[in-house]
Amino acid sequence: MPEVTATKSETTQTEPQAKPLKSTLNLPQTAFAMKANLPVNEPIRLAAWQQQDIYAQIRSARAGAPKYILHDGPPYANGAIHLGHALNKCIKDFVVKTKTMAGFDAPYVPGWDCHGLPIEIKVDEQLGRKKLEMDPLAVRKACREYAQKYVDLQRSQFERIGVFGRWSNPYLTMSLPYEASIVETFYNFFEKGFVYKGLKPVYWCIHDRTALAEAEIEYEMHTSPSIYVRYALTSEAAAIDPALANLPVYTIIWTTTPWTLPASLAVAFNPELDYVALKNTDGNIYIVAEALAAQTRDACNLPDAKEIARFKGTQLDRVTFQHPFLQENGKAREILGVNADYVTTDQGTGAVHTAPSHGADDFATGTRYGLSQLCDVDAAGRLRNGLPEYDGLQIFKANPAIIELVRARGALMGLSEIHHSYPHCWRCHNPVIFRATEQWFISMETPMPAQTSNAVTLSGAKNPGSSPEVPQPPATTTETFRQRTLDEIANVIWDPSWGQERISNMIATRPDWTISRQRIWGVPIAVFMCEKCHTPLNDPTINKSIVDLFHREGADAWYAHDVAALLPAGTACASCAGTAFRKEMDILDVWFESGASWHAVLDVEPELEWPADLYTEGGDQHRGWFHSSILTSVAVRGKAPYRMVATSGWTLDEQGRAFSKSLGNGVDPVDIAKRLGGEIVRLWVASVDFREDVAASENLMQRVSDNYRKLRNTFRFLLGNLHDFNPATDAVHNFAKLEPLDQYIFARLAELDKKIRRAYDDFEFHRAYHALNEFINTDLSALYLDVLKDRLYTFAPNAPARRSAQTALWRIAETLTRLVAPILSFTAEEVWHSLPKIENREASVHLALFPSLSEVIPVDTKNLLEDWQKLLDVRSEALVSIEAERKAGRVGKGLDASVDLLISDAALSQLLARYSTALPELFNVSHVTLKGAVASSNPQSVPVAAITVPASGTKCERCWRYTTDVGDEAKYPTVCLRCADALDAIGYPPYAASSPTE
Repeated sequence: MPEVTATKSETTQTEPQAKPLKSTLNLPQTAFAMKANLPVNEPIRLAAWQQQDIYAQIRSARAGAPKYILHDGPPYANGAIHLGHALNKCIKDFVVKTKTMAGFDAPYVPGWDCHGLPIEIKVDEQLGRKKLEMDPLAVRKACREYAQKYVDLQRSQFERIGVFGRWSNPYLTMSLPYEASIVETFYNFFEKGFVYKGLKPVYWCIHDRTALAEAEIEYEMHTSPSIYVRYALTSEAAAIDPALANLPVYTIIWTTTPWTLPASLAVAFNPELDYVALKNTDGNIYIVAEALAAQTRDACNLPDAKEIARFKGTQLDRVTFQHPFLQENGKAREILGVNADYVTTDQGTGAVHTAPSHGADDFATGTRYGLSQLCDVDAAGRLRNGLPEYDGLQIFKANPAIIELVRARGALMGLSEIHHSYPHCWRCHNPVIFRATEQWFISMETPMPAQTSNAVTLSGAKNPGSSPEVPQPPATTTETFRQRTLDEIANVIWDPSWGQERISNMIATRPDWTISRQRIWGVPIAVFMCEKCHTPLNDPTINKSIVDLFHREGADAWYAHDVAALLPAGTACASCAGTAFRKEMDILDVWFESGASWHAVLDVEPELEWPADLYTEGGDQHRGWFHSSILTSVAVRGKAPYRMVATSGWTLDEQGRAFSKSLGNGVDPVDIAKRLGGEIVRLWVASVDFREDVAASENLMQRVSDNYRKLRNTFRFLLGNLHDFNPATDAVHNFAKLEPLDQYIFARLAELDKKIRRAYDDFEFHRAYHALNEFINTDLSALYLDVLKDRLYTFAPNAPARRSAQTALWRIAETLTRLVAPILSFTAEEVWHSLPKIENREASVHLALFPSLSEVIPVDTKNLLEDWQKLLDVRSEALVSIEAERKAGRVGKGLDASVDLLISDAALSQLLARYSTALPELFNVSHVTLKGAVASSNPQSVPVAAITVPASGTKCERCWRYTTDVGDEAKYPTVCLRCADALDAIGYPPYAASSPTE
């Protein structure tokens, strides 16, 4: 946009001027400049907000208003923020600020996830071997200090990009009250019978030596050996099929985990599948699924093997085979044939090697058939109690040795490699295994209580169960925990809608929740175990005493006090009457911790409420925070903790690749804020549909910066032309008295307000961004502000037409400032303090409400906009004609021309006659002449034709219009009467016309 300058001739005229005439605007050098310099100015603004405690002021201003609760999902406190953090926090800030300016009381209490494996691993690296000699409390203290360092760092970085919140007192999962709330929530599960301890195969990270839940698993590509191994039949072959009598019979299994073969105790067959016996040329018989026979022939080099018998998998139930290389009690280990419906024909042979200690299905089958569940793989993934060839080796290193052992025993039928998707630990990114260990679980099949009251007694809860919005469950129910959760998912609004199906599928198929971890940095599973019978002590009174203790001392108390100090004298086991107890030392899954935030935060914080109106995080949280939150809330309250869930996509580079250090394609929001400004980060977030995967790069950030510059220059123009405008005395409040063009821009502004407010309500911030850009570029820059300059610069200061224009500029500036404040928080505040002063204006734009245009636009704008669409169509015709004449050299600037309109439509003629005085300004010419209605015999003809001719009259030296009244005022002989009046108004002294020689 052009700068505001002293005279019109100084902005556009190229030829020398006879006399320097002052314009209406006579700005001092200190006029509003809006110099951006965001990296310097934003920290100054931040310091002012912090000094004024803007968040507290907003809370006070909205006290008593309807609540809108966005509950913050806690980021992990283990490093600087990345672009995904910035996207997430800006979205939340947009929601909170739009709701606040819409009149809601929308508090924002940020939080951090502070416990867990990544922090403990980092501390392990720092402490080294010293950790082995340290007291657990000392290790926990080191972890706490590490987490606090990154809480402080991330807090400053979120503030730097303009996110408002209760930063002085966030919630931390490692705070004493939060830790007490976690263990209290656990006890609620425990006392209701959801929790049990048992031996099961679970995901196990051999790198971090701990159990993992499904939410902590990521699938990455991994290369595994692919082997086919034969198991010799040891039971009577004729019992399977008479054709097999007295023949050497084998089955062939396929596995990508040779290290599990030492744990092999069975071979599973699907009872409903057809199996065939293939006779090879060497006389050996191989039993495989009929559907996989061809594939097995190829993989095992049995091209000429012929089918000699066919039978169902039921025939193989409880037959016996021998292990390919292990012996027990001096003879080959017996392997049992079992039936299992999870055996499929997707791949392999249809005969599945079964190791009960290394797979959920295997474990269930082993339980049904009474097989041993002993696990000979230790916490570090080393094989124990095995043959010398592999004993003591880590599992992946043991694979080659076991393969060679199988080969040496003549049991290897095929060998290759497979590159496939394999489960990895999402924290250390190493491959994980299934390993049977004793863990604590929450059963998904627990029957829900006949009546789950909302009035669950949880310490610190604000009037639990009093909310009339939460209906009571039916008096009787046979629902399971899983089913109740699925029912609640259906009651939540999911945006995008596919989120409902995604989390429903996860809940419907997930196993029992593994909640125990074999680490130290977290909240312990605060249960006492009987030393005699190993039964957990479950006494609500004792449980409450532990909760109270954690409130006073935090979870460290579990490590600081011995059992005698924690249990009342005479405590006895309800099962065996034993009086000796030990403390369980596993900690809770951190997803349980963060999932309990609805109680630890929403229940406890005075300004918040349960359930939240909105949870919004990335798509991975369907298996993470969204998942654990609904499970904990449904178990305790019977209801979901959120009314709506909005999901954001991933941040990628322009080629659709994930950011990585090796590619060097990352975009650091802290760096962008430092170099370009925090507003550029915020505007980038607003420019994308956060529901999709979003692209970011230095190039894209620079483009956003260019768009920001256009917007900022628009504000500069608006404010620069309001320097002498006092709304109290100068504003035109009667809409009918505004100039036609100003009425039109008010109508367009009203449309913009509706678009942006609707977009904000739908959390479609990218639609608000695009609507704003379109208004700035099309309605303002390309039309209104360009056309308006004549009135602003050449009319008398108090001329009604100029005050009409300034009224429009003022309303545009006021409206845009409020509408963009949730996104461009720094810029809007800067503009707010530069707007013309009005009585009782809020001290900050962030204390204000969105504008109400009902007072500005007291009429229905539909007809007005329809009229102006026709006028703009005529303008387009006129501009084409003017440009053609200019290129032909017959006219110069627009004001050198006049336009004659030949109109063939009577209605259009009447419309143009009504707006005839506005047409010269609209076309930027000296005169517009209407030639009246001309009948047309062709209904397809254009209803108007524009003819451009040189303007008649004399050129005014000040406004450059051609008029017939130039020189009519003797004291200003070179200007028109309109300009003469303006010069009188500003006290310009009389002058004589220059001679031709001058």
